[in-house]
Amino acid sequence: MTFIKVDDINTYYTQMGNGPDILCLVGWGQDTRMFEPTQQALSKYFRVTCLDYPGFGQSDTMKEPWSVDHYVKWLHEFCVLMNISNPIIIAHSFGARVALKYNLNYPIKKLVFTGAAGIRPKLKLSTQLRIRMYKILKKLVQIPLFKAYQEDLKKAFGSEDYRAISGVLRDIFVRIVNEDLSYTLNKVLVPCLLIWGDKDDATPLWMGQMMEQEMKDAGLVIFENDGHYAYWN
Repeated sequence: MTFIKVDDINTYYTQMGNGPDILCLVGWGQDTRMFEPTQQALSKYFRVTCLDYPGFGQSDTMKEPWSVDHYVKWLHEFCVLMNISNPIIIAHSFGARVALKYNLNYPIKKLVFTGAAGIRPKLKLSTQLRIRMYKILKKLVQIPLFKAYQEDLKKAFGSEDYRAISGVLRDIFVRIVNEDLSYTLNKVLVPCLLIWGDKDDATPLWMGQMMEQEMKDAGLVIFENDGHYAYWN
């Protein structure tokens, strides 16, 4: 196992090959194993680096809630320590959030997004009603008599990703999913390859189509009858 101290956080990473740098950013709750086949294939021509976010995989957990900006700062410090500059970034789902904001401040050669997150989803009426009900009940459980039911409320109304985590990671998850990064799309001036499954129900295809339209030099590849992990093909 290979670790490096980044912003006082023990960070796990894997690195293969030699040549121009590729940086792989996994999705929320995932670890470096998700990009292992990609890393092995590309290491014939590039130096490919994958890393675990704090709180997931083998990396330590942060002590305070982070925003996407914190992840960008942490990633930049990692790149400085590893002598990675102007990389090609391959990002899946949440990783695209980090890449979009990284692009605002640091040089990137190219981008590859797969099932990319960052655009606020269109909420169905049932979802809107569910959110309103949650907000009402959330106020109710602040009353001392009902405080014992706070955790039950979170489990009942929280998403699968939310229920799978606890502590500081829950606070982080709420922060990141509520941030709309669509304003960053027209600031992506480097070539960007978008890979999507037409059956993606986590980041629907219309999000990829919007990214292709808003970015200066983007191309969308659609895998038929595939979902959120189309890049595995």
